[in-house]
Amino acid sequence: MRELGYQPVLARRMGSFGNFAISFSVISILSGCMTLYGFGMNTGGPSVMLWGWLGVGLFVLCVGLALAEVTSAYPTSGALYYMADRLGGRKWGWYTGWLNLLGLLGAIAGIDYGAALFIGAFLNLQWGFDPTPGSTFLIFLAILLLHATLNLFGVKLVSLLNSVSVWWHLGGVGLIVGAIAFVPDNHQSPEFVFTEFVNNTGWENPFYVAAIGLLLAQYTFSGYDASAHLSEETSNASVSAARGIVRAIWVSWIAGFVLLTALTFAIQDYDGALNSETGVPPAQILLDALGSGGAAALLLVVIVAQLFCGNAEVAAASRMVFAFSRDNALPGSRLWRKVSRRTLTPVPAVWLSVGFAGVLALPSLWSTTAYGAVTAINVIGITPAYIIPVYLKLRAGDRFQPGPWTLGRWSKPIGWTAVAWVVCVTVLFLLPQSSPVNVNTMNYASVALAAVLILATVWWFVARRSYSTPPPYGSAREQAEIAEHIV
Repeated sequence: MRELGYQPVLARRMGSFGNFAISFSVISILSGCMTLYGFGMNTGGPSVMLWGWLGVGLFVLCVGLALAEVTSAYPTSGALYYMADRLGGRKWGWYTGWLNLLGLLGAIAGIDYGAALFIGAFLNLQWGFDPTPGSTFLIFLAILLLHATLNLFGVKLVSLLNSVSVWWHLGGVGLIVGAIAFVPDNHQSPEFVFTEFVNNTGWENPFYVAAIGLLLAQYTFSGYDASAHLSEETSNASVSAARGIVRAIWVSWIAGFVLLTALTFAIQDYDGALNSETGVPPAQILLDALGSGGAAALLLVVIVAQLFCGNAEVAAASRMVFAFSRDNALPGSRLWRKVSRRTLTPVPAVWLSVGFAGVLALPSLWSTTAYGAVTAINVIGITPAYIIPVYLKLRAGDRFQPGPWTLGRWSKPIGWTAVAWVVCVTVLFLLPQSSPVNVNTMNYASVALAAVLILATVWWFVARRSYSTPPPYGSAREQAEIAEHIV
């Protein structure tokens, strides 16, 4: 940390497994796959969900490998923006940071609102609860409060919960797959599972619909930068954080494909699941296949996994807020970079993260398509931020000094593959997802992207004199600011 210019102020209490666990928990196949399964059923159906998962997973693995190599060289809480700053200059770091922040805060909103939807579905199954937009939003706010509270206890508890989360996810997938494989009398045919195409989007072009349907996989395969954001709290971070990113992706790739395949085989009534009174198609699939008791039990497994996921994302986002504020990039940076002396946790950054996520999900009170917009905001913010440091590393050539974890001769081909994929997918997810396009069906990811770029540009002219990553440790500026971090 001192070689990179920072005085360590966070507690380094996370091991290699804990670092892998936080990215695996944020990816959370039981969150992304399940909450967007209904979207996938409408946008391409089974064939796009399954083949799209395999294809997207392969490209995301390339992105993760390339990003891991840069993370090994710059293991800081700032992660992506710090890498971009060091490799490309202050403006590259500035815009990367704002994109990363938008994606992380969008992820909190998407994950926790998804959990609220599933809790509403569970209450509907058990007690006939009507999950209205208002009641769902109240559940969402309660989940945000829970995650803020858990994160205030320090990184040791966060690490413990993430370690439990790994086994909960893997065990949960095994339980769900086993139950829906052996309990139902009827299953869909392999031909249906791997070739059936469904288009309920209103668009006529099947290639366009299939491309939009990749959102399910691309949204789920996000958040693995959490390993980098927690690197200042991880032992041997230059190796552990890089490995954590890559392991989280390939383990999720395999387990997610198994989960999606099993769930699709278990569909009893396709249209009935889409129009379920629970509001959550996977809940109806489990209900039809297993009955109310079995469905409720497995929904609880999914809900707990989603809560683990949201808690891990709050940890990652708050570290980004802390690091960005440490370099004076946010309005009110002096407050958001404060660290509790007792827990060595960035407390104000935690509250800002959950508070902004709550605001981001407010449109869900009026629009039924708001949740899809939130997930698109997450993808459109965080995915470009992943690839900017990789592009700058490729542009730097021999000037880039790799860390102990490196791709060697595979660095350039994997890196350029990752760049090409992210360029394509960024354009793709700015496109409208439903036709006709109106206020309710518009893809607001483009609006969010424009808003954050405008905000970043305006704030640049205000904060450009104060924003900078630090000079080598020991400078007058660094010494003067150390005391401000801990309160």
